[in-house]
Amino acid sequence: MKINPLRIWILLPLVLTAAALPAGCTRLRFVIDAIPADDRLVETTVLDDRPPSRRGRSRAKIAMIDVNGTIADARRSEVFSDGENPVARFTEALRIAENDHNVRAVIIRLNSPGGAVTASDVMYREVQHVKAKTGKPVVMLMGDTAASGAYYLACAGDEIIAHPTTVTGSIGVIIQTFSFSEGLNRIGIRAESITSGSNKAMGSPFEPMSEEHRALLQGLVDEFYGRFRSIVTEARPGLSEADLEWVTDGRVVSGERAAEIGLVDRTGDLHDAFARAKELAKIPAARLVKYHRPLDFVGSAYSAAPTPQTQVNLMQLNLDGGPLPGGAGFYYLWDPMAW
Repeated sequence: MKINPLRIWILLPLVLTAAALPAGCTRLRFVIDAIPADDRLVETTVLDDRPPSRRGRSRAKIAMIDVNGTIADARRSEVFSDGENPVARFTEALRIAENDHNVRAVIIRLNSPGGAVTASDVMYREVQHVKAKTGKPVVMLMGDTAASGAYYLACAGDEIIAHPTTVTGSIGVIIQTFSFSEGLNRIGIRAESITSGSNKAMGSPFEPMSEEHRALLQGLVDEFYGRFRSIVTEARPGLSEADLEWVTDGRVVSGERAAEIGLVDRTGDLHDAFARAKELAKIPAARLVKYHRPLDFVGSAYSAAPTPQTQVNLMQLNLDGGPLPGGAGFYYLWDPMAW
């Protein structure tokens, strides 16, 4: 075991302050303890419907994995640490569920507006790999929001359950660009780029976008949109052609409306998802478990990994990064506050 130096430095001023207080003036207690250096995910049972008589014999588990916040293959910024990469954490939890023979099914709980095109596709493919390798059923449970890239990911599940009040849909692609050129010209600044080809500076904010560049970018958007739409068509064969046309135009709908047209299988909650996962796994009862870092408090099935407040900035004015580091890109993302 190793002492966490950051924890000591945070607690030390508090300890000194407490020591300076007169006796009897406070009921505060400060504890400095040792924590494991190993920060791998650990398991906590958050729900158990096995009869007491069978809890010592039946080891069946349903694993629940949370997907919260913007989907990006990059670390999120946090105050006292480098943060976590959502794709890395997701696949780490998925590997544990895959390799644990007592895990009979997986519930993926989504609360995300989507994110980067490739990151969404990576997570979708990881679920598909686990299903193909193990045969374990996967139930998708939508929370407040499961839109765009999060809906793309949901299509990898064997069944999709949404709360009636879930916001979902936003099936489409966006690349957000902007131009400084007119403003710079007004103050006598003209940007010039030296490139190896006529399209190398495509999308530059310092030059007006030409029709040729616009057409090239539109071609990529159309390609990624076509992939998204094909994923939806394959996963939701019950969608009528008429409903497919309007529901894939980028709009969002409620979970109730999504269930009416077949965008999700039905509305429900965590208990419904747990029951359905056991039904698909053909087991009568099980433990519902969550994976978390050793210091994370998990008091119930609704406990989730801390998600820092991030600013989704598709215009990329924060040139040093942000929630989706790497600057401009293509997104399966719904966020009305971003533009």
